[in-house]
Amino acid sequence: MPAHKPLSLRLRAELFTQLYQMEVAGLPALKAFSVLQVTRANESRLSAMRSLIKRHPLAIAGELSGLFTKLEARLIQASVSAGSPARMYQRLADFYTERALQVATMKSKLAMPAAVFLIALLVAPLPKLASGAIGLFGYLWQVLYPLIAIGLLVVAFRVWMAKRGGVTSALLALPIVGKLIIQQNARDFFECLGLMLEAGISMLDALPLALDAIEVPAMRKEFGLIAPRVTAGATLATAISEMRNTTFLGSTTSRQRVQSFIHTGEASGTLPEMLLRHTVMESNQINDWLTQLAEWAPRILYGMVMIWMIISLISGGGLLPSVPLDLTQ
Repeated sequence: MPAHKPLSLRLRAELFTQLYQMEVAGLPALKAFSVLQVTRANESRLSAMRSLIKRHPLAIAGELSGLFTKLEARLIQASVSAGSPARMYQRLADFYTERALQVATMKSKLAMPAAVFLIALLVAPLPKLASGAIGLFGYLWQVLYPLIAIGLLVVAFRVWMAKRGGVTSALLALPIVGKLIIQQNARDFFECLGLMLEAGISMLDALPLALDAIEVPAMRKEFGLIAPRVTAGATLATAISEMRNTTFLGSTTSRQRVQSFIHTGEASGTLPEMLLRHTVMESNQINDWLTQLAEWAPRILYGMVMIWMIISLISGGGLLPSVPLDLTQ
């Protein structure tokens, strides 16, 4: 099976929104994909899907073409077996729409500080250029060298990330951000598990598949021990309580809530509902954190840019004119 890079969050949100609308309208899958719209860069995937769906079931064709991830394909396959993929399409559309909105909000908040920084790079050397202290090439160098320095830092950061096991694992070392990543990964695991159980996938089949939602290797390894415990006869609540690193379940409140909800769900036969209720609460808390991060990150960047501009102007003579050499002799 060819390896495909997953579509972006925004594209997946649009894809499943279109599929949900066409499924509700009663269009057969073959017809739905014949009128589906994607970006030009992904037309090859859609073309492959239109060909594959004539010979394979919907979920398998989607995974082979690269339109669906492995996890999405399993969820859709289970929902098709239960009757209709419409509800799963809607859940996936809502899931990716929310996350795409979070990313877009963060980017828009950071766009203005980035623009101010670029303007500052262009303005800071102007006093020297106007006074003749530097020429055009000197001006261009003073504009470009901070960008070169930032580029080298980015390269060094990526090398460091690779040694730490990728960007997600590397960010775990950062305060606040690390805890947020753990909480997001745990939330995604339980949400995928709840969706699969709701779609009719058995617990033993759903647990390994839900691991695909976890990006942190150490977390994936820890959560991977749940399935063998359940296979040996333990309940999900018991298997989770035996985790060696319970911090991977999130904050203290998150850990207590998910264990309580799972215990209640198993006792009452409403485990999928209780898992999804937990993930809704987790999503609300994560969204609050992301909102605060989106508010404060630009302010911190603004402050750093302002400090850099002041230092550059002072050191470059932009605020304090230099004394001519002939007057100092």
